Amino acid sequence: MNGWWIYISLGVFTGFSAGLLGIGGGLIMAPTLTFIYASQAGFPPNEVLHMALGTSMASILFTSLASLRAHHKHHAVIWKVVRQITPGILFGTLLGTYFAAQISTKVLGIIFTGFTCFVAMQLILNFKPKPSREIPRNAGVLAVGTFIGFISSLVSVGGAAITVPFLTWCNVRVQHAIGTSAAVGFPIAVGGTLGYIFNGWGHTDLPEW
Repeated sequence: MNGWWIYISLGVFTGFSAGLLGIGGGLIMAPTLTFIYASQAGFPPNEVLHMALGTSMASILFTSLASLRAHHKHHAVIWKVVRQITPGILFGTLLGTYFAAQISTKVLGIIFTGFTCFVAMQLILNFKPKPSREIPRNAGVLAVGTFIGFISSLVSVGGAAITVPFLTWCNVRVQHAIGTSAAVGFPIAVGGTLGYIFNGWGHTDLPEW
């Protein structure tokens, strides 16, 4: 834990950015932790990105919970949708973390970079799908949740970049789409954190804890 102040500074900056921009912080924390781990002894080079994603996902537990409480207070969470989508989210995150454990750091880095570019283009183009349908039935929501969980655990995000456009497309008001997405971020963080812990458990070359 030499240089512990680096982690505190990163946490402060990520928390500030999460509050200011309404993000989970994964797109900031994961690449920064990768650089930090790569510069320290005892971190195997072929595992630094995997460790950064898992650690970042665990931090989203706290940012998503705070965001969830704030949106719930303003009655902006559609809890029926959260209950419907959570089983798919949990299944998808477990699949995603298993897949991440099977691929190389280079391939995982390409996936992370591609997703980051996708999010950037969403912001630049101000992409907002036109409401054109209703929320699908349970099977459809389950499938969407699996997809969101899979992608989110691969790149260590709370899923807002996918969840909000999907809900908006399904005629959900933007305020409720954002609030519901914030609530969905918590099961994403839970499933992703447990998945990364499980898939890294048997690696004897990783640092202690």
